[in-house]
Amino acid sequence: MRYVKATRTQVYFTPAQRARVDEIARSEGKTLAAVVREALDAYLEVTPPDPREALRTSFGSMPDLEVPSRDEWDRG
Repeated sequence: MRYVKATRTQVYFTPAQRARVDEIARSEGKTLAAVVREALDAYLEVTPPDPREALRTSFGSMPDLEVPSRDEWDRG
């Protein structure tokens, strides 16, 4: 991996989080910083779902669903 200039950042972990990260770092022969950067990169790669796409693909998927009238909703 090529070295890229990084910014020093302070992060607080719970004792359990720190223990787990330390164990991963030890078992993989990496620094704590490297493990945290890799985890952050993996988190940032996940694309949030597009609500428009979800609606497009699911619209009409339950044609027999009976929805109460709006008046019934407003009555509570």
